[in-house]
Amino acid sequence: MITNAETAKQVRDVMLEVNHKLEESLKAVEVSCSSEEFAQYKKAIGKVVARLLFDVLEPLYEKNPTLKPPNWDQ
Repeated sequence: MITNAETAKQVRDVMLEVNHKLEESLKAVEVSCSSEEFAQYKKAIGKVVARLLFDVLEPLYEKNPTLKPPNWDQ
């Protein structure tokens, strides 16, 4: 994954922002859609978040452990 510390930090920040936006979208769908729609959407977003965490952030943190949040492994 990315070894350049500054680039890794930028990527981390973007990925965390994307994760936050996805969480916001869940809230919007939950209050405005049917429970069936929300369940489908939540499942789809869960898959996206899993890829973001396991395919992007985990490898990024392996190469740049100082970027890893203190409670990341808990």
